Amino acid sequence: MEEIKRILVVEDEEALCDGLAFNLEAEGYSVDRAYSAEEALRRNLGAYDLLLLDIMMGEISGLQLAGIMKSNPATASVPIIFCTAKDTEEDMITGLDLGADDYIMKPYSLKAVLARVRTVLRRTSAPATTAPAGPSDADVACRGLVLSQKTRTCTVDGQEVRLPRKEFEILLKLISNPGRVFSREELLRDIWPDEVVVLDRVVDVNITRIRRKIGPYGKNIVTRSGYGYGFVD
Repeated sequence: MEEIKRILVVEDEEALCDGLAFNLEAEGYSVDRAYSAEEALRRNLGAYDLLLLDIMMGEISGLQLAGIMKSNPATASVPIIFCTAKDTEEDMITGLDLGADDYIMKPYSLKAVLARVRTVLRRTSAPATTAPAGPSDADVACRGLVLSQKTRTCTVDGQEVRLPRKEFEILLKLISNPGRVFSREELLRDIWPDEVVVLDRVVDVNITRIRRKIGPYGKNIVTRSGYGYGFVD
């Protein structure tokens, strides 16, 4: 028997929160409601399979709540879909860069929300493979820049550098293919495979942040104007 997925809807407009919860329950999900980020933080967030999260709330915004969750190992892997009226390009980039799995702008149709929920849950619920340790578990390195595929961590000259999931995946892809130039379209397709709304600029923003975080190795990420990005030793 398939396990019922647990979803938490965090939305300060009570009518909208209740409407989303009602329709999700009608689809067979187990749904809880929180009318503020503060109320959500009083729950065991690690027990949920997905959060639907508004951005513009009270003292703690949805972006702040997402940041708190992604910085806590107990909740970092919980998928998040932002449902928000904040629709500027920078808002979208900020939400996705925090590690959100999708971003839906208001006003939205319930059919679209339910479709996004199914897509995210299908992707994040896929069983992990149990292949024996091999090349996919090996560290990938360029001198003092080391990426551990097993622990999903990055170290720069022995010091661990925190990279959100998307940044880690981009850097891993580049450093694993030295000399190859990936177009923005390729990176969007491979790093955000199921996202419906992702802008080319998301790649540029992530590359800029990666370069800054990896210090002297930032110069190894090269830009080929009109083509994309690559990594050279």
